[in-house]
Amino acid sequence: MALPSLRALRHRNFRLFLAGQIFALIGYWIQMVAQSWLLYRLTGSATLLGVLAFAGSVPILLLSPLAGLWSDRCNLHRTMFVTQLLELLQAATLAALALAGIIAPWHIVTLAMLLGILVAIELPIRHAYLLELVDGKEDLPNAVALTSLMANCGRLVGPAIAGILITVLSEAHCFLINALTYIAVVISFLMIHTRPQARQPVKTPMLAGLREGFVYAWNSLPIRALLLVLAVVGFLGTPYSTLMPVMVREIFGGGAEDMGFLVGAGGLGAISGTLYLASRANTRGLIRLIVYASFAAGTALTLLAQAPTTLYALPLMMVIGFGILVTSVSVNMILQTIVDDDKRGRVMSLYTAAFLGVSPFGALAAGALADVIGPRATLTLGGLCCAAAALVLAERRKTIGAQIRPIYEKLGIVRR
Repeated sequence: MALPSLRALRHRNFRLFLAGQIFALIGYWIQMVAQSWLLYRLTGSATLLGVLAFAGSVPILLLSPLAGLWSDRCNLHRTMFVTQLLELLQAATLAALALAGIIAPWHIVTLAMLLGILVAIELPIRHAYLLELVDGKEDLPNAVALTSLMANCGRLVGPAIAGILITVLSEAHCFLINALTYIAVVISFLMIHTRPQARQPVKTPMLAGLREGFVYAWNSLPIRALLLVLAVVGFLGTPYSTLMPVMVREIFGGGAEDMGFLVGAGGLGAISGTLYLASRANTRGLIRLIVYASFAAGTALTLLAQAPTTLYALPLMMVIGFGILVTSVSVNMILQTIVDDDKRGRVMSLYTAAFLGVSPFGALAAGALADVIGPRATLTLGGLCCAAAALVLAERRKTIGAQIRPIYEKLGIVRR
């Protein structure tokens, strides 16, 4: 019998999916660190770092609602496989340009936007696909937590590898390794055999289907409140990563290795958060946890802005990583549990837009603001706003919990 914290691994398809994705996510984080470091080395511009983050993430905000509607109608396994193949081509193109020595800033930004388009299509489909991989809702929250654990293992290992590779070899070799990791992804998808969910024939026009999803989410206080808090964290909290090259080089006086370790420390904190969430039996009590986690992340971000050296910043990065991860994954787990199955893709696309979709605007604003008022003041402002959002959620927690309780009672999560 599987341990309670690993119970989703009893499903063969989920194990295969997890095995392939861990390689891809390590490669993804290697590429993310390398491309931002390369762009800053070529240009020395914090504003362009914001542009890079904006270009890579704005498609998520614009396209994820359409992808969510599509995920309620398409063959999830086939669509996921195709997006992975296209992401492989994107990584190979970036590697080829860098190895040839002809890469320019506009290449980096354009290819980041292309990857952003693919991720915008993939993420809502991935959320809905998990239900097929674990054959029902019983192990779905655990699958969400383990998937997040996998992602943050990549976030921990990838940046550290990137820092070493950049120092010893070059950014181009980082891009090449990312492309090679997709071999494991392709093999895993060829071995997965899912049973597609039974779907009723859909006759609703696209715009009407999108409107239906928005209205459903807005009219539910729990869904609306959780998405709004997540949007604040996504817009004002997560852009700290955009300013890492500036903080490391200009404030801490460090190099690529320091940046790799700092981003890795955030990943270590996130892994701690996912291990805790994976050990939970169900979603009960997660709203209170979201309040604590988002407040801790905001406070640590404010303190990070005042850190004098990399050594002081490391533990704060762990708290930030823990807080943001627990906030985002807890919201994911609650939504996956309470949402109606026929609207799952659309609601999870709103989740994607609220967290990853707004972050490019935050990154663009943070990069531009840092060039005007400095990175320390920019990070302080973001941290204070995240802490304030946590306090607002705390004030509404009991009302939200009362509306979720009937759903939890029906699912047997709490007793009547």
